[in-house]
Amino acid sequence: MKIVLFDIDGTLIKAGGAGLRGLNLAVKDMCGVDDICSKFPLQGATDKENFRTAHIRASGRKPTARQVREMERRYVKYLPKEVEKSVRSKNYFKMKGVEKLLNALSKRKDVMIGLGTGNLKEGAFIKLKPSGFMKYFAFGGYGCDSRIRSRVLMKAVGRARKLLKIGISPGDVYVIGDTHKDIEAAKDAGYHSAAVTGGFGDAGLLQRSGPELLAKDFSDLAPWFVWLGLVKDPKGITRGTYICPDSPIEHAHYGRTGLNRGQRPISPISDTKLRK
Repeated sequence: MKIVLFDIDGTLIKAGGAGLRGLNLAVKDMCGVDDICSKFPLQGATDKENFRTAHIRASGRKPTARQVREMERRYVKYLPKEVEKSVRSKNYFKMKGVEKLLNALSKRKDVMIGLGTGNLKEGAFIKLKPSGFMKYFAFGGYGCDSRIRSRVLMKAVGRARKLLKIGISPGDVYVIGDTHKDIEAAKDAGYHSAAVTGGFGDAGLLQRSGPELLAKDFSDLAPWFVWLGLVKDPKGITRGTYICPDSPIEHAHYGRTGLNRGQRPISPISDTKLRK
């Protein structure tokens, strides 16, 4: 059984800045500071980490557990209206091709798809509601599980294990995101990793993080199915193989990324050109 975990923002959907606006409003209520999210990057971090950073930037102090809970409450209160604003202004988008991928994977008996997101669970559901994608996800790992993304992913796999009542090895878990932090978290947990460049991540940081597959979006599903091992690679490429390292640095790089130094992530355009 393969477990495929999807990030939300920039991977499944773009919510038109709804989360950013919701957090700005929550911080203004609590600290009296406006537009705090312009002071630091939110991309790729968990909500818990962003709430903590926002409070520090606005007040100069680390938040107490009670203050974090209050910020979460206010954020979730504001978020539905902000998502609705994005939908009304036509700034809410499904990522290109992702609905077709979700539909195809959901029909397979050898695949189980879930969420691996930094969003709070309630916030994740609010953001996904207009997309209609929630029907595909029976489980997930969320930003309320941990500030650390790798632990969020491991929590999702633990929930999948309970649902399936079978063991799941790290090699059976595939993580799809849009930032280098998604890739780093997947690698820290020992999982496969892939990313879309059409999300919110920095292209250079994504490239350097060394995902196994890097594609603009999901418009061409062929490389995604090859990466997942669901169809045979027509060119016979075996991902991340080598005979021996040239140096300890090469060996360390391979152990971290699954790639030879100089070997770029699989790209559906420039590297594999997979077509049937």
